[in-house]
Amino acid sequence: MRAVAVIPARFASSRFPGKPLAPILGRPMILWVLERAQRVRGLAEVVVATDDAQIVRCVEEGGGKALLTSPACPSGTDRVEEASRSLQADVVVNLQGDEPALDPASVERLLSLMETDPDLPMGTLATPALSLEEYQDPNVVKVVLGEGGRCLYFSRSPVPHFREGAPELEKVFRHVGVYAYRRDFLARFTSWPVGELERAEKLEQLRALERGVPIRAAVVPWRGPAVDTPADLAAAEAWLRAEEGR
Repeated sequence: MRAVAVIPARFASSRFPGKPLAPILGRPMILWVLERAQRVRGLAEVVVATDDAQIVRCVEEGGGKALLTSPACPSGTDRVEEASRSLQADVVVNLQGDEPALDPASVERLLSLMETDPDLPMGTLATPALSLEEYQDPNVVKVVLGEGGRCLYFSRSPVPHFREGAPELEKVFRHVGVYAYRRDFLARFTSWPVGELERAEKLEQLRALERGVPIRAAVVPWRGPAVDTPADLAAAEAWLRAEEGR
């Protein structure tokens, strides 16, 4: 199985313009993501897919590979699919460009999932919820898992609902937005129109579930902070300083 990782990195974020180039401990965030992705065993190649020449230049000067993709891509997944057309791959892994604390071991678990289940079109990651606040927060996406890590539903609502008593947090899983796709499935997935559940929850993975496509999740201890806004940079710096000893 030849697996490649593509990191979508858009410059014009509405909440944080230029986010991939934001400095963390003196280095652009995208280089932190790239460096940690390059530690993942089992990846044949790691590529940054972007719509901005500044990001291409930053990645190349940092020793990485970048592909310039269309500014019209409606989502990061579409950007990943466009980049994958020029790559040799059986499996394409979508790694988020705002995860400077990306955990290589967790991505390796996802690769193992795709390798041991060759009929699985799409895989992802989940991690146990830490608190009642996470369970209730609509900005934290929950995933309901069945046998073997089968993803039954993704929601911003607190699911599963516990009708009697307090929520049992050991049964609640937070979705981690890292995906692996069979290359041919990725092309089909991005060609489909937005689904009704996807439109309601604003979660594109529901497009696959609505069409009966199975998704499985590997449960991992993913705890590093993502960067959504400038206010998140301090937490990312603190985590990386402790993790990397810098």
